[in-house]
Amino acid sequence: MPGIDAVNPPQAEKATVSSRSHGATKSHWWIWLVILGVVALGWWYFRSRATQANGALAAGGGATGGGPTRGGAPGALVVPVVVATAHKGDLPVYFNGLGTVSAFNTVTVRSRVDGQIMKVNFTEGQYVQAGDSLIEIDPRPFQVQLEQAEGQLAKDQAQLRDVQVDYERYQLLYKEGVIAKQQLDSQQAQVGQYEGAIKADQAQIDNAKLQNTYSHITAPISGRVGLRLVDVGNIVHASDTNGLVVITQLQPISVIFTLPQDQLPKVMSEMRNRTMIVEAYDRDNTDKIASGKLLTIDNQIDTTTGTYKLKAVFDNSKNELFPNQFVNMHLLVDTKKNVVLVPTTAILRGPKGTYVFAVSSNNKVSVKNVTLAETTGNVAGLSAGLGDGEMVVVDGQDKLQEGSQVDPRQQQRGSSGGSTQSSFLPDGTTPGSPRGGPGR
Repeated sequence: MPGIDAVNPPQAEKATVSSRSHGATKSHWWIWLVILGVVALGWWYFRSRATQANGALAAGGGATGGGPTRGGAPGALVVPVVVATAHKGDLPVYFNGLGTVSAFNTVTVRSRVDGQIMKVNFTEGQYVQAGDSLIEIDPRPFQVQLEQAEGQLAKDQAQLRDVQVDYERYQLLYKEGVIAKQQLDSQQAQVGQYEGAIKADQAQIDNAKLQNTYSHITAPISGRVGLRLVDVGNIVHASDTNGLVVITQLQPISVIFTLPQDQLPKVMSEMRNRTMIVEAYDRDNTDKIASGKLLTIDNQIDTTTGTYKLKAVFDNSKNELFPNQFVNMHLLVDTKKNVVLVPTTAILRGPKGTYVFAVSSNNKVSVKNVTLAETTGNVAGLSAGLGDGEMVVVDGQDKLQEGSQVDPRQQQRGSSGGSTQSSFLPDGTTPGSPRGGPGR
């Protein structure tokens, strides 16, 4: 029927759309099931790989390897660490500064007379004593002057004797009234003139002898001779600005160094009570060169740097120090008595303060809060929190927590690395290391 045909087509189309929508929904469910399956398979895969890695780590003795597991439950993680043994002792406290070695005395030898150099009696770099002959200048002109002065003296002495005899005669004649008083006084004045001339002649003789002495140049101080500045045959003058040679006194020798102004009160206080020991280290601050004593402190602070100068003296018997040499100075200002000494690498800081990881007899670590008394170089002194003979971890702390099982190893003496040596010297330092570093 035409009416029925006009109504049924929309219903047929609606049924077709519904059928298509149902088919599309079925295909979406399959896609989601596939995705969920892939995710589950991936999670299972990574889970199994992590379990295998943890098992291998436990069986191998840690992330770095190191043998079978020691102690603890089977499969427990053992962390290899480097340890050092703490012990009680005295910790020296140093103030450190930069210094420059300077000769205790420096002399530029110059000629005091004019003349030709006839002989050089030293070798460059030679050590000379005060009074040793260095250079000889031609002495003959001064010997001639000496002879002339001696001849003039003899002449004036003869004339003096002549006027003295006449003066004695004039005295007798005056007493008898033969001559006038004026003539006697004139004769007496002549005697005085020749006496003065004799003194002048004697002065000329002494001057000629002195010039002759100056022609033989000697060392004014004991020390080391530098490079000579003139050669044999040259004419030198007393007015020459350049010297003949430079002598530096090396025994003893001094070092000028600086310290921050905040450390001045402590140094002044200690200096009033005792002689302060100073040690000089090389440029790298690793090897000690020499030991000396503090001599004096400068009278003012440098406003541009906020530092003050100090002067130390060293006997330098082995010539370890040389003028203008750069050195690191360590001034001993205090000594902390009876403190527990550990490497500074063992000290850690956290929210609860300063602490260390202590290793027990069963190779388990525990966190111990400590009180830091002083730190000098790579050695720390503890006043509380740790006992004598306890082992502390100095390397590998980042892998540890309370109760961790460890594989402790003593660091070998002389080995390189960031850890401090496990054994200490009696003065609180480690073998092969300087006693420098921040004093306070």
